[in-house]
Amino acid sequence: MNQQAISAEVPSSKSIQFNLSALVIPLALVAGYLFWQFVCGNPVNFEGNNPAGHAKEGNYLAIVYKGGFIVPLLMGLFLIVVVFSVERFLTLGKAKGTGSTSNFVRRIKFFLESDNANDAIAECDKQKGSVANIVRSGLEKYKDMEQNNRMDTDHRVLAIRQEIEEATALELPMLERNLPILATITSVGTLVALLGTVLGMIRAFAALATQGNPDAVALSQGISEALINTALGISTSVVAMIMYNYFTGRIDKMTYAIDEAGFSIASTFAAKHK
Repeated sequence: MNQQAISAEVPSSKSIQFNLSALVIPLALVAGYLFWQFVCGNPVNFEGNNPAGHAKEGNYLAIVYKGGFIVPLLMGLFLIVVVFSVERFLTLGKAKGTGSTSNFVRRIKFFLESDNANDAIAECDKQKGSVANIVRSGLEKYKDMEQNNRMDTDHRVLAIRQEIEEATALELPMLERNLPILATITSVGTLVALLGTVLGMIRAFAALATQGNPDAVALSQGISEALINTALGISTSVVAMIMYNYFTGRIDKMTYAIDEAGFSIASTFAAKHK
């Protein structure tokens, strides 16, 4: 895939990703609310079929419903994490290509050392994915520079490196897309949970402040609301953090493979044309 082909694909890819983000976030929040209201808040989950009453013993859906209006927001954030995690799994899996990246880089090195750039390009076509696309761009520039006798070796090596850097600059944003959303949720999930916890504790202390006998029901509901929001928020943030670190680790490995292959292409050309 040459540089023009890669560039031609970028606008449509950006449009698709923008539409995905714009759709997923509100839909996930709406789905979180609907699940909280109609599944967790289903009257059959409560004593006397009354959502304002006590949850049936052992009915965790009703317990979650009692967490208050912050719960559907936390559910929506969790759904966002799940959707974008699945999307990143699929995208990075496709970007990695069909085989092991490290084995692919070793084969490219072998073909270059054997002075067989055409087989190296064919290997890129077999591997596919973003890493192979970038390496292929460098190899095509390698072949062009071999036929260019008007430039000295240093400038030709520089041209090869620039080609790889430009191809990398076009591919990397696609790999890193939506990761800022996961990174944001790692913090936002905890803060939203803290808000729900504070509101629940306010309700609990308000019940304690009642003149005469404290309202035991309101006190238990307040504490339950605080703990449920805390649990959901921390769980969402933990999952988002794990996914973010996992995906950034995979991207770092791909970037290292690209750098290693690019160095091999440039150094092989320099050694061959001393």
